[in-house]
Amino acid sequence: MSWFESLILGLVQGLTEFLPISSSAHLRLTAAFAGWEDPGAAFTAITQIGTEIAVLIYFRKDIARIISAWSRSLVNKAMRSDHDAQMGWLVIVGSIPIGVLGITLKDQIEGPFRDLRVTATMLIVMGVILGVADRLAARDETGGKHRAAVERKSLKDLSVKDGLIYGFCQAMALVPGVSRSGATISGGLLMGYTREAAARYSFLLAVPAVLASGVFELKDASEGGHVSWGPTIFATVIAFVVGYAVIAWFMKFITTKSFMPFVYYRVLLGIVIIVLVATGALSPHAAESSG
Repeated sequence: MSWFESLILGLVQGLTEFLPISSSAHLRLTAAFAGWEDPGAAFTAITQIGTEIAVLIYFRKDIARIISAWSRSLVNKAMRSDHDAQMGWLVIVGSIPIGVLGITLKDQIEGPFRDLRVTATMLIVMGVILGVADRLAARDETGGKHRAAVERKSLKDLSVKDGLIYGFCQAMALVPGVSRSGATISGGLLMGYTREAAARYSFLLAVPAVLASGVFELKDASEGGHVSWGPTIFATVIAFVVGYAVIAWFMKFITTKSFMPFVYYRVLLGIVIIVLVATGALSPHAAESSG
């Protein structure tokens, strides 16, 4: 991997990680359209560490409060009813599905799941689901001629069951094209949470999963020696800087705006990929890594 490739891929990772459009799909597509080799699952996991550091800094007050309350609840029974202490447990519970499935499906994640036909299908399917979830949220928020507005749930209403559902939604993002934020936010909206609550828990839930995945891939890459460390670290730094700016913008955007622009983009991109593959203009294995 060249330094120019790492610059572009780092920008793509930072720009797309927090938007519901799938960063892993865009990394793969960028490489495919540019005629580069597939950056691979290891590169994706390691550069995601950069964007998750952005989450740690942006939500530092929330995370510090949750960790503090959760730690104290281990020895102080009175703290166990505290919302922040419960959030600590709910983040742990919600992280279980992706941990189990990530290990179980590792070979598929690095192989068949990276087929561009799978990516295109997931872009369209999850785009439609996000659109439906967004419309339902908008209907509840605004009401209508014959119905009153419905108050949506906040993170204080989060239960173990909802946390697990969020977790399984997050696990779907193991398939390129799904989008971690897109799947979890869609799940949250369909369960009746506000846009802000769904996005906030989505980002908090991603921290342990992405950091664990990055560390796991770091270990594998160190032993296998198949990662260009200089360009990969450079891309990770770029992803952190850009990712921080994007998350700050996105959290403001969702308070007043609809997710529909992302829905249209996902569906259009998916259709374009299917047409290109069907006409032979693009191979379903374009930019596929040789290992």
